[in-house]
Parts: sequence; structure tokens; C-alpha cells
Amino acid sequence: MLNGLRAYYIDAITSCSYVGILGAVLFSQQQNSTVFPLLLVAGISAFACVASYKRVRTIADIATSRIGSAAQGYVELYGRASVDKDNLIQSPLSGISCIWFRYWVYSKDNSDREWRETATGVSHTTFEISDGTGRSVVDPDHAEIISPDRRVSYQGNYKHVEELLFAGGSIYVLGEFSTIGGANSVLSVKEDMSTLLTEWKRDGVQLKKRFDLDGNGEIDLQEWELARRAAIREVEKQHREIRTETGVHIMRVPRDGRLFLISSMSPQKLRHRYQLWSYFHFAVMVFAISAIFWL
Repeated sequence: MLNGLRAYYIDAITSCSYVGILGAVLFSQQQNSTVFPLLLVAGISAFACVASYKRVRTIADIATSRIGSAAQGYVELYGRASVDKDNLIQSPLSGISCIWFRYWVYSKDNSDREWRETATGVSHTTFEISDGTGRSVVDPDHAEIISPDRRVSYQGNYKHVEELLFAGGSIYVLGEFSTIGGANSVLSVKEDMSTLLTEWKRDGVQLKKRFDLDGNGEIDLQEWELARRAAIREVEKQHREIRTETGVHIMRVPRDGRLFLISSMSPQKLRHRYQLWSYFHFAVMVFAISAIFWL
């Protein structure tokens, strides 16, 4: 779950840190004591600006692929979440049907005004999206979920916070795309032939009936060669049939550590969001550096 929250609150946290540090600067009575906080603001804003800009470039540089023709590897997909019953789960707090949830439970005593986290959880169930050219399974483990539907409710001394993604809604996914089975099946004629011959050996009566051509009750080298060639032909036929079947597409966390994003926003809106954050952090950095030189 920590991986999924890796950058979830980064912009909100950095914004709060700006306010806190600049507040300390304003209330400071000594000019020298303001330089270090401003340097800290400049450093934080520079880091946040670069991080947001990298996301802008990543989303902008990767064209949206169609599921039916997507290349194997790092891609982005934009489709609609399936509404099939097999695709739905229920949030444990509200019981609302969805395709993904994350929740927090907070509580406080009557004598205490602060909320304390008492429970948290996130779903790990896969869901399916489609775009008219095909379907792909999405494994949300370790993903950063951007702009889910957020709901807050209160029950006595408890506060429930849940975030949901719904079936039927538009879903953007940036991650590693792979196809299991079908034309991408990894098959070995040698291994499968050996397995098939082993199965034939177990039924010695049927094996002799098929390949004991001279009727002497034994399978000699020539007859065994015929059996081996027959096994190769049968295995190759099975492989052709497997490769003509439709494989299962799946999006999951990239193995090389690159961004894994799932969002209810379109790629254009998501890119624009990170652009605005990068501009904001850049403006804060310029302000902090200017203030240092002015002091």
C-alpha cells in the first residue's frame, strides 16, 4: 500500500510545507534565521517541480495504445471499466459496488478532539477495461490511484474515509502491458513431445497397438522413431491451435520501477494537472530564491 501512495500526497505535502516554513520566516525576528528556511523552500520546490515535470513528459511522450494492437512493454491505455458482475467488488465500509477501493477509519474519544487512524485497507482484486478493440485485465497492486471518488462519513466517534473507482467509468492506466497465452505463448516442442511420449508409455497396450507394426509384442528402434515423429506432429498441431487462440492482456506494475498510474482522468487532463503543479512549484522556487538575494 505504501508503494501505491508513493506520490499520492506529494503536492499537498509540499504545499503545506511551504506554508509552514514561510510562516516561520514571517514570524522570525532575525534576518539571518530566515535564509535557511528559504533555502529549504527552494530545495523542496525544485525537487517537486522536477518530479511533476517528469510525470508530464512521461504521459506526453507515450501515445495511448489500443488494447487490440498494443505492443508488449510500457504503454498507456484509456478505456472503460467493465460492468460485469465478475468485475465488481464491494467497499467494506459502505458496501458500494466498485472495481477498486481504499479506506481509512479514524476514531476519537469524547475528551479528545484529534482523529486517530484505527484501520486502513486497499483492494487487490483485478478488474477489466475495454476500448472497443479488446479487453485488458488491470492488476492495481502498487499503483498510484489518481482522482478516485472520495467519500467521508461519520458514525458517532468514528470517521470513515473511502476512495472508489466505479464500473462503467473511464479508466486511464500507465504501466507494463503483457499478453499471456495466444500468439505470445512460450511453447517447447521438445518438452511437450517428451511429456506426450511419457503418457503414451503408461498405456502400453495402446502404444503397441499403434506402433508395433511387426506384431512381435515389442517396440523396436524403428517403431519408436515412428512414435516419436507422430508425437511431434500432434504437439505441433496443439501449438498451432494454442497460438490461434486469443491471449489474455494484463496491465501491471513495471518491473523496472517506472511509474504505474491508474486514474479516472483522461491522459490530457492528467497531464494538464501535473503541468499546473510544476508551474506552481517553479513559481515558489523563484520566489524563495529572490527572497534570499533580497535579504
